[in-house]
Amino acid sequence: MGVRITSWNVNGIRNPFGYQPWREKRTFEAMFDILEADIVVMQETKIQRKDLQDDMVLVPGWDVYFSLPKHKKGYAGVAIYTRNSVCMPIRAEEGIVGVLSPPNSTTPFRELPQDQQIGGYPKPGQLAGLVDDVTLDSEGRCLILEFPAFVLIGTYSPANSDGTRDDFRLGYLDALDVRIRNLIAMGKRVVLTGDLNVIRSPVDTCNLVDRLRKEGMTVDDFFSTPSRRLFNHLVFEGDVLGPRDENREKPVLWDLGRLFHPTREGMFTCWDTKRNTRPANNGSRIDYVLCSDNMKEWFTDSNIQEGLMGSDHCPVYATLKNVVTIDGKEVHIRDIMNPTGVFKNGVRLRDWTVKDLLPLSAKLIPEFDRRRSIKDMFSRKPAVSKSTPPVPTSQSSESSNKDSAKIESSVDEKPTEVPASQSESVTSAPSPAKTPRVLKRTPSSTTSTSRPQKKAKAALAKEPSSKGQSSLMGFFKPKTTASPSTNSDIKEDPEPIGGVDGASDVRFPTEPNDENEPKEASDAASSEMVFDPIQNKESWSKILGKRVMPKCEHGEECISLVTKKQGVNRAKLEE
Repeated sequence: MGVRITSWNVNGIRNPFGYQPWREKRTFEAMFDILEADIVVMQETKIQRKDLQDDMVLVPGWDVYFSLPKHKKGYAGVAIYTRNSVCMPIRAEEGIVGVLSPPNSTTPFRELPQDQQIGGYPKPGQLAGLVDDVTLDSEGRCLILEFPAFVLIGTYSPANSDGTRDDFRLGYLDALDVRIRNLIAMGKRVVLTGDLNVIRSPVDTCNLVDRLRKEGMTVDDFFSTPSRRLFNHLVFEGDVLGPRDENREKPVLWDLGRLFHPTREGMFTCWDTKRNTRPANNGSRIDYVLCSDNMKEWFTDSNIQEGLMGSDHCPVYATLKNVVTIDGKEVHIRDIMNPTGVFKNGVRLRDWTVKDLLPLSAKLIPEFDRRRSIKDMFSRKPAVSKSTPPVPTSQSSESSNKDSAKIESSVDEKPTEVPASQSESVTSAPSPAKTPRVLKRTPSSTTSTSRPQKKAKAALAKEPSSKGQSSLMGFFKPKTTASPSTNSDIKEDPEPIGGVDGASDVRFPTEPNDENEPKEASDAASSEMVFDPIQNKESWSKILGKRVMPKCEHGEECISLVTKKQGVNRAKLEE
C-alpha cells in the first residue's frame, strides 16, 4: 500500500470519541488505524497549550505538530500526525506567511538561513495588505511540513458566517495562494489539504439554484464573489468568469476529489448539525486534497469517507502510489518521504530515533519531552547491554585504601539492560544506570561501641563478631578461619544491593588475594569448602530459637514480664 494523506475537520480534537467506531478504544492510535492513514491533518482542534494531554502527544509510533491560536482560546487550531514507520518530515513551520518563530527562538521562519527554511514566503507587494501578517498567523490556521518529495500544507481557512470577517478571510486566501505559487515557482511539489470553507462549483453543494433564487442572486454572481473567484483561479478546471486576475494567469493545483470523481453528485463533506441535514445528505464539499501539476500522476485514489461519524465534517483522503516517476526514473515513494539514508528501494535502513524530531514537534514541549507511555515501555525489545569498562589495577597505596570500596562496587555492579527504543522514544524515562546511587549510611566505630546493645552482648559471648551485619545468604555459607593477611588493615563498607521485593540486603566486597598467591590455589581452596550442617543449625537457632535474656550488672539474667493491666501498654514486654 502507498502513503495515504487524510484530512478531517474534527470540530474538537476529542469530539470523535463520542461516536462509533471511535468510542470503542478511544485512542488516537486506534483512530488512525481505522482511517488507514499515514498522515492525518486535523482542523478545528479547539484546544489550548494547557489542554494538551499525553494521549494526544505521546501516540505510539506517531509524531505530531500543533498550531494553536495565540489569543482566542478554544478556537480553530490545526494538528498534523505523521506515522514514523512510513514518513519523516525534514522541516516544519507554523503559519502561512512565515512571521512566527520556531520554539526557543526569536528569529522568524522567513528570516532563517536558506537551508533551514521551507521558502516561498510572500514578497513585499505580493499581498493585498488587507490584514497584517502577524494577525494572519496568530489564529492557529496553518501548518507546513516539508518532505523530500513535496511540501504539505495543512490549513483551516476562515469561514464566512456573518460577513464580519470578509477582509480576514480574503487576506488569508490571498496569502495561501501567493505562498503556493511561490513554492511551485521554486520547483517544489505542493499538496494542499484541509477545510478551505469554499465551494468551487454548483455540484459541490445541494439545492444551490433554489437557494439563490430565494435570495435573488444568480449562479454567476455567487461564484464571482472574491473568495470563490480566487479559489477557482488556484485550481485546474476552475470556472473563472471574465479575464483572469494579474499574477494568477495559470492554475497550479489539481482537485484530486474531482480528478477521480469528475461527475459524482452528492460528494459532500460538511453538513449542518443544527438542522440535522446529514441523513438526507444536504451538505457541501468544502474539504479538499489538492496537489501541484508535477505530481498529479503520483496518486492512485482520492475519496471522502462520509460513513465515518464524529464531526459535522467527514474525512477526505488521497493515496500515493508505491512507486512514482521522477524525471523518467522510478522511485519508491518511501525513499522520498524520509530523509536520505532512512529508506532505499522501499526497504528501511535505519529506525526512527529522537534525533529525527524537528523543533516544532509537540514531543519536544517541556511537559512531554523525555517521556513515554507505559504501553510503549512494554512493547519494546531489550538491547544488548554494553560491557563494563575495564578497571585500572595500578594505583598508589593511598588512593587504593580510600577508593578500594568504590572500585569493587563498580566491578560487582551488573550493567542494566536498556530497551532499544529508549533512545528512540521522546518520552523515554531516565536510564536506571544513570540514576545516582543512593549512598548507604555506614555506622561509625565510636557510636557502635558506645551504644549499649543487650542482644549484641549476649551474642558476643558465644561467638566472635564478624565484620558487619551478615545477609541471609551468610547463614548458608561455610565459615572460614581468619588468617593473617597483609591487607588486614583495609576496611571496606558493605555495598547495598537490591533484595526481594525491594528489600535491601548487604553485599560484602571480597577480600583481595595476595599478589604472590596463584589464582589456581584460591580456586581449589574455594572448591573444597563444604557446608557444615551443625553450624547452619546453630545459625538458624539464633534467629528462630528462644530469646536470650540480657544480664544485669550483677551478672543475673533479667526477668521477662508482660503487662496485663487494661490500657495502651497491655501485652507489652518489659524487662
